[in-house]
Amino acid sequence: MKQLRPAVLAGIFVVAGILSWAGARLWNAYGTLPGVPLAAPIVLGVIAAVLLATALSMRSRLKAQRERRPGAKGVEPLMAARAVVFGQASALVAALVAGMYGGVGVFLLTDSLDIPARRDQAWYAGFSVLAGVAVIAAALFLEHVLKLPEDDDQAPESTARA
Repeated sequence: MKQLRPAVLAGIFVVAGILSWAGARLWNAYGTLPGVPLAAPIVLGVIAAVLLATALSMRSRLKAQRERRPGAKGVEPLMAARAVVFGQASALVAALVAGMYGGVGVFLLTDSLDIPARRDQAWYAGFSVLAGVAVIAAALFLEHVLKLPEDDDQAPESTARA
């Protein structure tokens, strides 16, 4: 399984932000802009907390297993693989969602903050971006915790194949 690259996540964030900013401008020109839900930063924050708790739990279990503590509960490989897949999927979706809310937030900041409802929407969008960044950070930490050590004794592949 390949590791997530922060550059890919940043690219997704930027592209989603630009597209949602342009979409928000267009949507606002034709009518009312849909609001940023209050639940968006809350849901992203819960996902970040679950990822962080999983990473800390796995890290302590792996440490106990390495130290050969009596009664240490190991980490099953399938459970670790599922946790990594959950973290990677969460990071990709969080980059997309945070970029989307970031673009809408930038539009709201540049359009008009004198309307109280728009100001609240800008706050919700900002908190959603922060929560999305927290999901990405927790997912990268989980991936780091569950990364397998490199094998030093593997011979490099030869260029000549039989």
